[in-house]
Amino acid sequence: MDGYVGQEHLVGKGAVLRRMIESGKISSFILWGPPGVGKTTLAKIIAQKLDRPFHTLSAVTAGVKDVREVIKKSESSNFFSNPNPILFIDEIHRFSKSQQDSLLGAVEQGIVTLIGATTENPSFEVIAPLLSRCQVYVLKSLEKTDLEKLLQKALTEDFELKKKSIKIVETNALFLHSGGDARKLLNILDLIFSNEEDEYIVTDELVTNTLQQKIALYDKNGEQHYDIISAFIKSVRGSDPNAAVYWLARMIEGGEDVKFIARRLLILAAEDIGLANPNALLLANACFNSVTIIGLPEARIILSEATIYLATSPKSNSAYSAIDDALQLVRETGNLPVPLPLRNAPTKLMKQLGYGKDYKYAHSYIGNFVEQEFLPDDISGRKFYEPQRNAAEVKAREQLKIHWKKYEY
Repeated sequence: MDGYVGQEHLVGKGAVLRRMIESGKISSFILWGPPGVGKTTLAKIIAQKLDRPFHTLSAVTAGVKDVREVIKKSESSNFFSNPNPILFIDEIHRFSKSQQDSLLGAVEQGIVTLIGATTENPSFEVIAPLLSRCQVYVLKSLEKTDLEKLLQKALTEDFELKKKSIKIVETNALFLHSGGDARKLLNILDLIFSNEEDEYIVTDELVTNTLQQKIALYDKNGEQHYDIISAFIKSVRGSDPNAAVYWLARMIEGGEDVKFIARRLLILAAEDIGLANPNALLLANACFNSVTIIGLPEARIILSEATIYLATSPKSNSAYSAIDDALQLVRETGNLPVPLPLRNAPTKLMKQLGYGKDYKYAHSYIGNFVEQEFLPDDISGRKFYEPQRNAAEVKAREQLKIHWKKYEY
C-alpha cells in the first residue's frame, strides 16, 4: 500500500479505505474514476494485504455463466473461519442488468466481497439494488506530484530502464500528454525509450516529436477518449455545429458508447445553454432516452440532431454559475438559520415560537408577488443569479428589476 501512488483521500493515513484495510474488514464497493488511475492495482493490493482469494472478471468478456461459476467456487471455499473471497469486476458498467442481477444474492449474503471498477457514473450504469449494497469511492486523475513519483519509480525500478543513462531535463510535455493517466505515462516512456540507445536526454521537444511520429502505436484504439470528448464539448459550447458533428463522428466511428455521448449532451444543455433556451434540456433528455432504446446505427441520427440543435442554440451558463456561487457561500457560512416566517409550523408549539408568522402568501397580492425576505439575515441581498444577454434572460432581467430593487438588477 505504501508503494501505491495517488488517491491520498482514499488510501492516505487515516483515510477511509486505508482504515478499512487495516481493520481487516471490508465491505463491497465500487471504484469510479478515469482510466489509468490505479483502480485494478488498488483492488489487487487490498486482496493481497488481507490474504483473501481473489477472482477477477472483465465485463467485456464475462457472462452470467462466468459470474455463477465464481460464486459457486466461492461458496465451496467458505467454510470454518475462511474469509470470503474478493470478486473484482473490471468495467462493471458494461455488465447487463441480468449479469448484475446474478451478483445480488452473493453480495448480500457475503459469499463474495465485490469490488467493481468503472469509468462511468455508477448512478447511471449500475442497477439500484446492487448500488445500494456497495459504497462508491471516487478516484481522481493523478496530479503532477503523483506523475513525478511514477516517473522516478519507472526510472529506478524498471529492469530495462535501469540499464540506460537517462537525464530528464523537462517534464511538461510528458505530464501534459499523460493527462493524469499512469498507464498513458508509462506508454509514453515505453515509446521514448524504445530505440536501441543507451543514453537519452528527455526534453519537451523529444516527447512531442516522439508522439507525433508514433501516434498510431501510442493511441492503439485510434481514439483518445478524453481529448475527443473535450473537443466535442468545447465545439458545442463554442456554437460550431460543423466541428461538433465532426467530433461526434470520431466518437461514433471509434466505438464510443452512445449513452455516454448522450449524457454529455444532457450536461451541456444544462451547463452551457441553460436558461437561454430551456427546451435544449428537454431535447437532450429525449435524445438520451431515444438512443438508449434504439442503439446504433440509427442512434447516430438522433445524436447528430441533438448536437446541431445544442451547438446552434443561444448560450448561457447563468444557472451553472448561480449554483456554484451559492454552494461556495454555503461552505463559507455554514448552516445559517432559516428566517422564522419561512419555517414550517406543523405543531402548536412551533406556532407559539413564531414559526411561519408574518409569512406573506404571494398569490394573495396583485401580480402574485410581494416583496419579502427569503434569505437568512446574514446574507440578505446576496445575488447569485445574473441574467445573461440572450432574449429569454433579457426578459427575465426586466421582470427581476421590477420586483427586486435590493438585488440591483
